[in-house]
Amino acid sequence: MVHQHIDLSSSAHSTRLEAALAALVQKFELPTEFPADVVAEAQAAVAQHALPEEDRTDIEFVTIDPASSTDLDQAVFIQREGSGYRVYYAIADVPSFVQHGGALDAETRERGMTIYLPQGRIPLHPEVISEDAGSLLPDQLRSAYIWNFELDDAANVTSVSLGRAQVKSRAKLSYDGVQKDLDAGTASESLQLLREVGEKRIALERARGGASLRIPEQEVEADGEHFKLVQRAPLPVEDWNAQISLMTGMAAADIMLEHKVGILRTMPAPDEPSIAKFRAQAKALGAPWSQDVKYGEFLRSLDLSDPKQLALMHQASSLFRGAGYTAFDGEVPEEPAQSAIAAPYAHTTAPLRRLIDRFVLELCDCLVNDRPIPDTLRAALPELPDLMQAAGQLASKTERAALDTIEAAILASHVGEVFEGVSIEGPTAQHLEKAQQSGRKPYGTVQLTNPPVTAKYEGNVAAGEHVRVVLKEADIEASKVSFEVAVSNSPETTGDNSGEKLAGNEHSAS
Repeated sequence: MVHQHIDLSSSAHSTRLEAALAALVQKFELPTEFPADVVAEAQAAVAQHALPEEDRTDIEFVTIDPASSTDLDQAVFIQREGSGYRVYYAIADVPSFVQHGGALDAETRERGMTIYLPQGRIPLHPEVISEDAGSLLPDQLRSAYIWNFELDDAANVTSVSLGRAQVKSRAKLSYDGVQKDLDAGTASESLQLLREVGEKRIALERARGGASLRIPEQEVEADGEHFKLVQRAPLPVEDWNAQISLMTGMAAADIMLEHKVGILRTMPAPDEPSIAKFRAQAKALGAPWSQDVKYGEFLRSLDLSDPKQLALMHQASSLFRGAGYTAFDGEVPEEPAQSAIAAPYAHTTAPLRRLIDRFVLELCDCLVNDRPIPDTLRAALPELPDLMQAAGQLASKTERAALDTIEAAILASHVGEVFEGVSIEGPTAQHLEKAQQSGRKPYGTVQLTNPPVTAKYEGNVAAGEHVRVVLKEADIEASKVSFEVAVSNSPETTGDNSGEKLAGNEHSAS
C-alpha cells in the first residue's frame, strides 16, 4: 500500500465532505477507542519505563517530519568521517513499552498499523506512547534503537551496528523549514550532509534500477460546498530523508538474511498488463514513457509542479502492487527482493505507526549483538504476514473510500458537464459478451485531462482512444462518481464550455 497523505484545510471543516469522511470510520468499523485494559497497560508501561544504560545524548539528533506530526519515529545525525560519512539513525524504542503476550501487544496485532484519514488518524498505539513517551520529541530523554552506519565516499554502507541507548533530540524540524535553511545556506553541517548523502544514495538507487514514488501532500480546500484538492510537490529534502530510511531497511534485510531468520517486505516486478495501462495513462497525460527509459528514471523525470504529471505519479502506484511480507526461519526466501527498491528490504523505521517494525527492530538487535532470540519473538514471525495483510487491506479500503469521497465532492457541482480524456482500459471481449447477455452497458476506465483523474465510464471505447464523457453522478455520501460516453465522441464537437468550470484547478482526486 502506498500512503497518500491528504488533510482537510480549515475551510473544509464542518462541511458535508467532512461529515461523509467521518462516516467512513463507522462504515469500516475502525477502532476509535482503546479498551480500558490496553490503556491501563500502556500507562503502566510508561510509568515503569527505564532508560537504557548507554547514554548517547551527545549525538545531536533532530527529527524531520511534516510540521503537524507528533508521532516521531526517527531522528538523524550525520557527520563526515575521513572521505566518507557516519550516519546515526535513532528509531523509537517501542519494544520497551510493549510486553509480548500482553493486552497492548494483542491490540496492536489486531490494528496492524495507523490508519490515516483526511480528518484525522486511527493510531496503532495509545497516545501516551505514540505521541508522548515513545515519540522522539525534542529536549526529552528517550529510549531509542540507534543504527550506526559507516559509509564510503559514494555513500555505500561499509559497516553497521545497532544498539539501544538514551537519546535527546535537539529539535523537531519540518520539511519546509529544513529545505529553506538548505537553500539559504544556513542549515547545520549535519543537514548539509543529509543532502550530500541523500543525493549519493539516490545515485546508487538509480544504478541498481530502483524506483521511488514521490507522493505529495494534499489538502482539500472549500468555498462553501465547492471543493478542490491542492497538491504540494514533494521537496528534495523529503527524498534525501527517505533515503536514510531505505538504507536502514536494506541493512535490516541483509542482517536477517545473513542469519537466515526474519521477515522481509517483498514485491514482484509489475506484470505486462499493468505496465501497458500505465503507459496509456502517461500518454493521456502528455508525458509518454519511452520504451528505452527505465521505470525509476521515468518517475524521476516527472515534473511534479505540473498537475497532470503529479497525477501520473499517483497512478504509478498501480505498478507497486503485490507487495507482501515474507517470513523465514532456517532457509532464506527464493525471491527476497522488493522490486521497486531493487534489493532485499525490511520495514524497521516506523514502529510507532506500523506493527511489524517493532519485531524487526527487536530481532535485528538480537542478531547483531549475538543475543538469543526470545521464543515469543520467533513464534510471532510466521503470524505477522497475515496480520499485516489484513491491516493493509483495511487501510487501503478506507483510504480509497476517502479518495472516492473527495473526488465526488470536487465534482459534485459539475454533473452534466462533458470532459475530455483517453480510454486507458476498454471493455474486454468477455465483458462485452456478458454485458450484452445481461442487458447492461459495458464499461471502461478513462483518464481525464482536466481534472487529471481516473474514473470508470459506461461505454465501449478501445484503450488508447480519445473519449468524451459526461459526468452522470457525483454522490459524496455514497463516495461514488459515474461517467458515460458522450453522444458525440468526436473531439471536433467539443463545446467551448466543456469542463470549463474546472479549468485551471490544480487537483487530482486519483
